[in-house]
Amino acid sequence: MEAAPALPLSRERFAASGRRLEAFTVGWNLVEAVVGIGSGAAAGSVALVGFGVDSVIESFSGAVLWWRLRAEDHDEERERRASRWVGVSFFLLAAYVLWESAAALARRAAPETSPTGIALAAVSLVVMPLLARAKRRVAAKIGSRALVADSRQTDLCAYLSAILLGGLGLNALFGWWWADPAAALAMTPLIALEGCKAWQQKHCC
Repeated sequence: MEAAPALPLSRERFAASGRRLEAFTVGWNLVEAVVGIGSGAAAGSVALVGFGVDSVIESFSGAVLWWRLRAEDHDEERERRASRWVGVSFFLLAAYVLWESAAALARRAAPETSPTGIALAAVSLVVMPLLARAKRRVAAKIGSRALVADSRQTDLCAYLSAILLGGLGLNALFGWWWADPAAALAMTPLIALEGCKAWQQKHCC
């Protein structure tokens, strides 16, 4: 016996949960952007400024998904466009990380110690995996590939938080100025790959 299809009311309830998650994503990442870019500029940390820029792109992605989840039904064209915009944001992030990391290594730029940046990375490392998991639960309920793709970008924010924390920590403890741009540079292919998957809508629930 086949299971009965989900009621529209149930789908709207889960879509409303998705909108709340995306609103939180936008708000959280705007705070990260201000703190990251501000403290990064003060300390001369390319990785910290890059993390702030990543947060700006995360906010854009969250706003795109909030727009997507305003739909009253499962619109394939709306889903396709939203997923591709998420993919574009991945490509922008990959290009930025590649450029800034390579430039920092070439300049041998040594950032100052940033306690604010270390605290920001540590808190983000806790919050982002929880947020990504919540997004995937909602995506499974409403069948949204775009929301799954967005959750992967939230995962990447957690990975970048770990890289940032490691880089800032190694620089603070041992003076290894090259640690954070080198690690961020190594993340670039993964970021680009997720952009390709989002663009091609290869994620499914």
